[in-house]
Amino acid sequence: MPKTKTVSLPKKKTARAKNAKPTQEEIALRAYHIYLERNGAPGNSAEDWLRAEAELTAVPKKSSRKSKIVSIAA
Repeated sequence: MPKTKTVSLPKKKTARAKNAKPTQEEIALRAYHIYLERNGAPGNSAEDWLRAEAELTAVPKKSSRKSKIVSIAA
């Protein structure tokens, strides 16, 4: 009978400290991703910045999902 190996998939990045503010670089990167999400269509960069800042400073909701465990037959 083949051995079965259990592997835990890595979790998402750890959340920042509750009171830590995102850096300007983090906000700029998220604002750029927002721009890319609309396929580079014209928009307002100030609105992108404010949306990015709001997303990064929002308190994350606790997930009820558990980490996935994958069994791999060796």
